[in-house]
Formats: sequence, C-alpha cells, structure tokens
Amino acid sequence: MVLSEQVKKLREATGASMMDCKKALEEAQGDETRARELLSKRGAEMAEKKSERQTKSGIVNAYVHANQRIGVLLELYCETDFVARNENFKNLAHEICLHIAAVAPQSNEELLSQPFIKDPAKTVQNIITDAVGKLGENIKLGKFSRFEI
Repeated sequence: MVLSEQVKKLREATGASMMDCKKALEEAQGDETRARELLSKRGAEMAEKKSERQTKSGIVNAYVHANQRIGVLLELYCETDFVARNENFKNLAHEICLHIAAVAPQSNEELLSQPFIKDPAKTVQNIITDAVGKLGENIKLGKFSRFEI
C-alpha cells in the first residue's frame, strides 16, 4: 500500500501528477528511487509521442546577470498559450537562460547535449523532456543569444 506522504514527496520532487506518482510508487512497490526512474521513463515516452506536434506558441525569456555584464535572450516554444503562461514553463525558460549564461554554448545542438549546470546527471535535453512529461505538450528550443561585455 502506497502512503499518501510518499506520493506527496514524489510529486514535490518530480512535478508529476498525483495519479502518476501513485501509479509509479505502486509499480515500484514503494521504492521511491525506482518510482522516479519509472516517471522519467514515462516522461521520455510521452515526449517522443508528442515530438511531432507543432509548437506555435511560447515565450521569449530574458536574463541579465547580477553584474550586468552577461545577458541571454531565449525563445522557447510550446503547443498552446495556456502552457506558455504556466509558471513551470516560464521557470524552464529561465533555468535554460541561466545555463546559457554560465556555460556559453555556441549552438542549439551543443546546448541540448550539455550536462545541465544545476543537475549534471541530466542534459539540458533531459530537462526539456522532463518538462514535456509534466506539462503534457511538445516543447522546442528556439534561438538564443548570449551577450557579454
């Protein structure tokens, strides 16, 4: 039997829905590490299914570092305006901007393959794939520019 505290803890850690967390914990027989792996795998499967969907909405995110010597502009696309206004989507764009400011990738391909600065066990592509699983829409990286004085 899965405890509600386990479900709540897993949901807070992953951002997945309560039902997905409950199912993952039940399938993993209460093992939280295994449940996280299951959620990650399901998110990747969902991202693969949604990868052909058109991304006609999104946001432009701007970040200027505290020293005001580094700045980043980023386009991040999603399927609907509803998700574009979602705080999780906005946070994803901001986190990618922080990564670009810190690491200075030269291309989208390089950016997507880099270990994410806040979680080196994952790539930037993995972070986007996780967001697709959480938000339920295709997400695509657009153009970005990094400025430094």
